[in-house]
Parts: sequence; structure tokens; C-alpha cells
Amino acid sequence: MAKTVKEVCCLGIESTADDFGVGILNSNGKILANVSDCYLPETGGIHPREAARHHAEVSSQVLREAFQNAGIRPADLTLIAFSQGPGLGPCLRTGATIARVLAAYLGIPLVGVNHSIGHIEIGKLMTGAKDPVTLYVSGGNTLISAFDSGRYRVFGETLDIALGNCLDVFAREIGLKQKKHVPLGASLEQLAAKGKNLITLPYVVKGMDISLSGLLTAAIGLFKSGEYNIEDLCFSLQENVFSMVTEITERAIAHTEKKEVLLTGGVAANRRLQSMIEVIAEEHDSRFNVVPLEFAMDNGAMIAWTGILAHAQGLSIPIEKSFVRLRWRLEEVNTPWIE
Repeated sequence: MAKTVKEVCCLGIESTADDFGVGILNSNGKILANVSDCYLPETGGIHPREAARHHAEVSSQVLREAFQNAGIRPADLTLIAFSQGPGLGPCLRTGATIARVLAAYLGIPLVGVNHSIGHIEIGKLMTGAKDPVTLYVSGGNTLISAFDSGRYRVFGETLDIALGNCLDVFAREIGLKQKKHVPLGASLEQLAAKGKNLITLPYVVKGMDISLSGLLTAAIGLFKSGEYNIEDLCFSLQENVFSMVTEITERAIAHTEKKEVLLTGGVAANRRLQSMIEVIAEEHDSRFNVVPLEFAMDNGAMIAWTGILAHAQGLSIPIEKSFVRLRWRLEEVNTPWIE
């Protein structure tokens, strides 16, 4: 008689930055729930300790809603996964603590997930991509990666600030306000769509890496001078930063000769960036894939799914060793689930 394999049901907790997310998936890749709550600072960017306090305050409600949406009880879970890094220390520790408590109380395995790999794996699940070059662009990360020689490798990245952070800082400088369901980047994109004149700004590509801090400083300086139309400045900033990441993404495609390109992260929602990456993918006979916004943003589903993949290969972590890793590089992660 053949032995039946019990279906795994995993709850994943995402808490690397401003989002506290809970996702519940089964081993067939079915998303049973994906709930999140975002911390919105009154002024400026993310304040790590305030964001962590937010996560602790909303965690019970987000967990409750996730179980309701999934139609299951905590006792039905077979696995807990959490974002172990990279990210903001206070935020990571809040999510890790909740994950440890759940795993200990339920007596089930705990898996620590690399946040960046979570974005890639949920992207592959949602789009059907198998072996893509991935451009991951968000408020905290800008990198181009692909699987090579047994692990995910970084083929290009930012040397200073992330692309999403660059756009957000400029958006705040020109007076835009973040709203609950309207990110700063989306408001800036709307202004950029009205721009017509390309203003000269620094364009810094160093080999396979980019630098954005000088570009941001220059754009802010031009805004404060009062000599330029705000729509043109937004348009020019977008064109420059997107052209830079498009250039190094194209080099990675040419080098790896992959036949799929995956765009993910919060900035993936930008239609101008999508169009630029799609063009270079077509030129290299590669299929372009963009992750749906719900799963391109930071979310618990990506942590749950990557936890399932890792656990299927025997990867788990004892609670007493489940320390968060603030600077956990993508290429440091063992990925035995990929052939």
C-alpha cells in the first residue's frame, strides 16, 4: 500500500519593514489567506521602533483575519515560517517572536526565510516562471539575481540607496503624502506621466551596479531652485533610475542567457518600468513576467510558500537558534529545492 503524504499547511509572517503580513498556503501552492497591515509614519520615512510597535499592536487582528479567510484553526497548521532577514532589526524581531510563540505552542517546525528569496519564489509561483533573471525593486532593495551554480546569485545591485527609497524621498521633498492605499511611488508616477521634457540628471552605472544618491541629491536641488516644472522633474527622475536598472538587467540577461525575466517588489507596479523591462526581454527572446501587486509588495504569502519549499527539503530551525539576520545576503542562502 502506497504511503500517503500529508499536505503541509504553512503560516508565514512577514515583518521586515513597514508591513506586518500573514499568509497561509498549502503544499500545492494554494493561497488560503494573505492579510497585511501597513505602518504609516506621520512624517518622514520608516521609524524602525515605531514600526515594530505597530506590528505588535496589529498582529492579533491580522492573524485572526488570516485564519478566518483561510477557514482553518491554528491546530490545522503543520509549519510556521517567518522573515528572518534582511530587514530592520526591531521589525524583524517582532515577527520572529510571534513566530516562535506559535511554533512552540503548536509544537510544529519553524523555518526562517530570506526575504529576498521569498519575493523570487512567490513570483515564480504566481507567474509560472521556472528559471528567471529577477529584477527586485522596492523601498529597501534593488538587485538583479538569477540561479547559477547551486544558489541564487546577485548579478547587479545598488551601491547606496534602493530605487524605491530614492523615489519616496523625492516624493516627500516635493510635498506628496503617503496614504493608506496609495504609495508615494504611485503618486509620483502620476505626476511623471504628465512630464514632457527630459532634464539632465546624473546617470551612474558602475559595471553591473548603480548609484542613486547623487541623482537624488541633484533632483532635490533642481526642485528647490524653482526653475523646473515638477512634472518634468518627476518624469526625468523616473526615466533615469529606470534606465539604469534596465541597463544592468539587460546585461544580466545577456550574460546568463535565461529565457525568462521576472519583475517584482513594490516598484514593479510602475507601468513605465514594466514597459522598459518588457522591451529588453523581448529583444533577448525572453518571456517577461510581472508579479501581481498583492504579491509583489511585502506579504506573508511569500514567506509561507518559501517556508514550504525549504521544509520539503528538511530545512527548519530550532527556536533557540532562530536569531534574525539584518544583513542576510541572498547568495548566502542554501536552496536545495531548486534543481
